[in-house]
Order: sequence, then C-alpha cells, then structure tokens
Amino acid sequence: MIKYNLTCECGETFESWFSTSNEFDKLRRKRLITCVVCNSTSIKKSIMAPNVSSTTKKNYKIDKNAKDVKKKLVEFKKFVEKNFKYVGDRFAEEARNIHYDKKKSKGIYGKATSKQTAELIDEGIEVSTMPWVDETEN
Repeated sequence: MIKYNLTCECGETFESWFSTSNEFDKLRRKRLITCVVCNSTSIKKSIMAPNVSSTTKKNYKIDKNAKDVKKKLVEFKKFVEKNFKYVGDRFAEEARNIHYDKKKSKGIYGKATSKQTAELIDEGIEVSTMPWVDETEN
C-alpha cells in the first residue's frame, strides 16, 4: 500500500491509499479519483513520507491540550445528560416527531447513524453530533 497526498486544481489537499503507484494512474485515467470538495477529477499526487515503525519503545506524554479538550467534552456530556431526554436508538424518529408535529421538547439526545443524521439535516432538522467520551478512559 502507498499513501499519497492528492491536490486538486481548486487547491484542496487530501490523502488516499492505493495498492500501487500504477493503481493510482489507472484510476486517474478512468476519472474515478475526485476532489472531496469540488468533485473535480483534475487531481495530482505527491508521495508522503513513509510511516516506519521503530523497535524501541517510546513513552509519549499526553498533550495538555488533549486533556483539556477531554475535560470539556466530559463537562458537556454531563450537561446534556442532566438537561436533555435520552431517546437511544430512536433519535431520528423522535427528532422528526418534534420537528413535524411542532411538539414542545426540552431537547433530546441519543444515537443515530451517519446516514440518519444526513437525512435529518436534508429535511431541515437541526442536529449536532459530538464525541461521547468515556470518563474512565485515559
């Protein structure tokens, strides 16, 4: 496998994996590689530095910013759990009921697939997603 930085004519840069360099060339000729932003097929590649694993074990310190972000996410989770109704896997259904039936609700939270979330947004229903961090994780 080989990882390339891809650049579109619109200036957007993104990355993708290919089985070989020839695979990239074949897909590009068939116009099967498109920009993630503008959908253009005018894509150029540049090789990325290899990710070589080391045999020595290194101790990595958790970045203070990562700890701060996790703390804020835990605080937000507690706020949501205290102030909103948990509807579990019925989130999409309940959100539609509130939106279309104009029901009053103190707010809900639950689980939805990315497809369900996209459908709700397409219907004009305001939803947000957030990482649901576990407080016990390091």
